Amino acid sequence: MIQNLYHIRFELFLATQVFILFGSLFVPYDIHENVLLPILFLLNISAGILLISKRKKLSWLFVALFLVSLFIFGSSMFSRSGEGQILMRLSVYFLFHVIVAWNIIQQVWKAEKVGKNVIIGLISGYISLGFLAFFLFLSIELLEPGSFQGPLLDENDFNIRADGIMYYAYITLLTIGYGEIVPATPVAQKAAILVGLVGQFYLVILTAIVVGKFINQSTTAGQRKKP
Repeated sequence: MIQNLYHIRFELFLATQVFILFGSLFVPYDIHENVLLPILFLLNISAGILLISKRKKLSWLFVALFLVSLFIFGSSMFSRSGEGQILMRLSVYFLFHVIVAWNIIQQVWKAEKVGKNVIIGLISGYISLGFLAFFLFLSIELLEPGSFQGPLLDENDFNIRADGIMYYAYITLLTIGYGEIVPATPVAQKAAILVGLVGQFYLVILTAIVVGKFINQSTTAGQRKKP
């Protein structure tokens, strides 16, 4: 069973990421945030553990970490039961996604052939960077309130503010910069610069390597077909 799931590990991980980000487009917002989102985060972590399951010690470490955090904090990611608890949750999720993102990048980097898994892994890795940016920005905002300012963050509801920071994380990663949210403190500004640089490095270096491998692969295949 685990072996069969491992073959579609990138698909499972990407699917949970997509539903976390865009599920509210298809189901009512309240249902997505309060019912589906906690389940999706648990599934995302489970899929991430599957991604690193070949590294036995590391995968068991994260299984234990996941179970402990689930027991202590419950399944909800964003319900505000205390700033300290939220920061601890964010630390667990941040550490987990750093390891998973790094393993995705390694698997894509070392792949000899560019196939479906490599392409999906490349996409998943980029989306993972957005999650890491979100965890980083939200931690900064919790430690130093007002670090990020804008009309999208004027709400008192923590879930809505978290959604605003999630939006800002991806807008910054994509270097679009609409301006509805701005970093207002030096730490927040440096974090925004870091996220923008990492996003560009990922696209310029890793994507270019995958494209280069695909071109070489296609050229080699074409030469073999020649009489």
